[in-house]
This record gives sequence, structure tokens and C-alpha cells, in this order.
Amino acid sequence: MQAHKTVSREEWLEARRALLAQEKELLKAKDELRRRTRELPWVKVDKNYVFEGPDGKKTLADLFAGRSQLIVKHFMMGPGWKEGCLGCSFGADQVDGSVVHLINHDVMFVAISRAPYAEIAAYHKRMGWTFEWVSSFGSDFNFDYHVSFTEEEKKQNRAFYNFENGPYMHDELPGYSVFYKDEAGDIFHTYSTFARGTELLGGVYGFLDVAPKGRNEPPGGNLTAWVRRHDEYAEKP
Repeated sequence: MQAHKTVSREEWLEARRALLAQEKELLKAKDELRRRTRELPWVKVDKNYVFEGPDGKKTLADLFAGRSQLIVKHFMMGPGWKEGCLGCSFGADQVDGSVVHLINHDVMFVAISRAPYAEIAAYHKRMGWTFEWVSSFGSDFNFDYHVSFTEEEKKQNRAFYNFENGPYMHDELPGYSVFYKDEAGDIFHTYSTFARGTELLGGVYGFLDVAPKGRNEPPGGNLTAWVRRHDEYAEKP
């Protein structure tokens, strides 16, 4: 670590205030970016995807569990893997505490992997996570959302990931996708992010900012309007 200049408290305060001004500009830019995120056009989901979880088969509609918004963590764990991806596991540790707040604010959070459910369940239990995690094994879901890749793509060393074609990297890759279900039951894909874009999510506000309804709280961000201590919610993960 390089040596740092040592200054008086007054000089430090002046430098810190200058940095604070830049931090505020960054927050304003982020707010604008997330506003534009929520204004993206949507794509109607017409395919009938089926997943397997602890309670048996579920459709994509079932995964909403009565909510209008669904955030999917594309968790890297392919068939035959004994463990989930290290990076996805690192992220899951940070996500788990957010889930109780999300599910009580009209947002369901579900991890989806291509590994068969029995393989997922063993690792899920080992890690002690509480969020729902289901298997897309046997369906096109992971391939359609460009987080799993075929043997043909591997042979050609070309794959579509992070919204562009590039060199094949791995059988499975990480990401998040967001969906909305309207009152008629129609489902829409509203947003996805991959690669380092996943670093921008995490924490309750990070997830809400990319959900269709945003933070959905009174002006000024009054947490008391909807947040409760995690043991005070009626519904638990």
C-alpha cells in the first residue's frame, strides 16, 4: 500500500467535502440510470417453462408466489457439479438477508440453475440459505436467457452472452433477470444484467431499483412505510 499524505483535521474535512460532492453526483447519475432501466420496453414471455423445486414442478408463473414482480438469480451450477459457483455463492451470502424484505414488498426472489434439483438441494442445505432455488433441468430457460451454453457453441468457440456474441467462456455463466406478471396473468421479461453488471445489484434497494415498480415507497424514502425488522414480517422465506 502506498504512503498517504498526512494533513490536519481541517484539511481532511475540506478534501472529504470535495469527494462528497462527487459521490452525490454519482448517486444522481445512478438514480437516472435506474429510472431509464425501469423505462425499458418489455418482452412478453410466451413459452411455458417448468422448473423443479422442493415442492415438485412449478411454472414460471408459480415462481411469483402471488407477487407481481420476480427477480431471478441465474446461479451457476450445471448438471453434475458438486458445488455451486464460488462467485455466485459469494453473492448469495449477501442476498439472503435481503429476501425477507423483498418478498414482503411485492417482489419474489428465486435462484435458478440447470443442475437437477437433487444436486441443488444438497448444496442449498450445506450453505444454509433460505431463498427459493429451483432447477431448470430439461427446459430451455437457461439457454433462452443466455446463461447456459451448448456443446455446439463450445465447439465453435462462440456464444451470446451479455448482449453480444463473443468467445465461449464456460458451460454456465451468471446473471439476473427480472419479470413482471400483470393482473391477467401475462408475464413479461423487463430486465437482465450479466457479468460485472451483477455487482450493481445486491441489497434490497439494489434489487428494487431494477424491479418494475422501483422502490415503491413514499417520497423521501420513508422506510417506516413498509420496512419491518426481519423477525416482524408475517411472511418468512
